[in-house]
Amino acid sequence: MINFYAAVSGRVLIGSWEHLLPIVFALIVSVFLIRYARTLSSKAQYRLIHFIAVFISVTVIVFHIYNSIYSDYNFRVDLPLYLCSLLGILIPIYTYYKKYWMFEILIFWIIAGTLQGVITPDIAEGAPSFDYFRYWIVHLGLLLVIFYSIFVFKLKPKFKSIFKSFFALQLYVLLMIALNFILDANYFYLNEKPKSASVLDYFGDWPNYIIVCQLLIIPLFMIIYLPFYVHKQSLRK
Repeated sequence: MINFYAAVSGRVLIGSWEHLLPIVFALIVSVFLIRYARTLSSKAQYRLIHFIAVFISVTVIVFHIYNSIYSDYNFRVDLPLYLCSLLGILIPIYTYYKKYWMFEILIFWIIAGTLQGVITPDIAEGAPSFDYFRYWIVHLGLLLVIFYSIFVFKLKPKFKSIFKSFFALQLYVLLMIALNFILDANYFYLNEKPKSASVLDYFGDWPNYIIVCQLLIIPLFMIIYLPFYVHKQSLRK
């Protein structure tokens, strides 16, 4: 049997080739894929992105099944309940049903949350570990799905989408608080900051960083919405 954890480097460092190479590769693939998708029929466009979403979901599921069998799987830290992993599993629901309200929520969750993971990756084992590839497939794949929705399906958020996404996020936070209490866990980093460097390091210790993040969510969502607002205003002129 192949040992996916053999001969791997340590934690991925910010700015290393293990960090930057997947991003460059994903940018090239995304531009090509979006341009190609625009030449397809509507049905083929939906089928293509749904296939990608299923691939992301299967990657996460197989990763956790593999870990539960061949490693010391700990339900307190290893369940796919962190936002990006959970979205990675659920993203085919969005690409299958194609509901606009799902897009309204996901665009802010994915861009705000996933971009942070791309800029400051939290990967304990570098290439060619299974965890390394799973991490980038999920984070970069989710971004691909949302930008595909924007540039191929021409979906745009509305101003009220900011608040829909914010309140949906609060429901997720409440669920994680309950699960963290039951499992004595730290999902969504609600009890402790991640071990690797992250933007949370600038927001103080617990619980200060949680309060700061809550205060920054709506302004951050507004920044994400700003290009859509500017584009909308330019079309009116």
